[in-house]
Amino acid sequence: MTVLRVRTVDAFSEKLFAGNPAAVVLLDQMPDDPWMQSLAAEFNLSETAFVVGIELPDADYDLRWFTPKAEVDLCGHATLAAAHCLFADGIPSPIRFRTRSGVLVVSDSGGGVLAMDFPANPPTAVQPPDDLAHALGSTPVWVGLGGTNDLFVELADEASVRACAPELAIIGRFDVRGVIVTAAASQDSGYDFVSRFFAPSVGVDEDPVTGSAHTVLAPFWAERLGRTVLTGFQASARTGTVGVDLIGDRVIISGRAVTVLDAVLRLDATPGLDATPGLEVTSGLDATAQEADTTAEVSGAMHEAR
Repeated sequence: MTVLRVRTVDAFSEKLFAGNPAAVVLLDQMPDDPWMQSLAAEFNLSETAFVVGIELPDADYDLRWFTPKAEVDLCGHATLAAAHCLFADGIPSPIRFRTRSGVLVVSDSGGGVLAMDFPANPPTAVQPPDDLAHALGSTPVWVGLGGTNDLFVELADEASVRACAPELAIIGRFDVRGVIVTAAASQDSGYDFVSRFFAPSVGVDEDPVTGSAHTVLAPFWAERLGRTVLTGFQASARTGTVGVDLIGDRVIISGRAVTVLDAVLRLDATPGLDATPGLEVTSGLDATAQEADTTAEVSGAMHEAR
């Protein structure tokens, strides 16, 4: 029997049940792609991160991200979640991940804040799809395409972003990964811009907090507002706060994370992995929850796959 430790982490949040949840699976070697896709579909979170230690001059870990439907080239919140787990396990800062978007470095900035060094993906103006305004229920002010292959839509104000109720069937037909909607924040809000992110084509109707979208948002709003250090607020139902610092063609994306679940996955066989019988891991909420006088124990396995 193969026993794997799995964790779910709320990224871009300092409290439980907010921010964006990601599953994190630490492995000795990568399983085959169909198995990882199946596990991501089973978790049914916006992303599942698979992490394997490597020894390369410029990287310490391989990192891959899967939505319930597809592997993606870049994911911020699952990177933050993976680093959070490794730092909790005693791995020293910084951590260098080899990914489909190059080597991404995550540093522990202290005080629970993690900083991710990502490539900037500024949007360039494009002709909007004919039915974009209808799909969003709001008239765009400016439309572009980010380097993440996301349609970037500026709306008139924060209220328009919050009220956006898109027709996902239409958005899902656009030839993009997803749609970012954004506007300048309301005065005295405590943040600089707001956003939401919709990606039904990859199985994520609305992503709660999207680190990769902020590689597009940061350069756009830095130019608009004349400042390179900004705070973004993602106005999903769960909400999340993302710090950005534009440095040339890179964006430092900062946020906090909290472990929600630490459990084991028991399998008769895992394609692409050697069995590791005898490994036992206690399941339950992490110390953050315990300090809040919240306790939970998960008895038995999360799943038994045959």
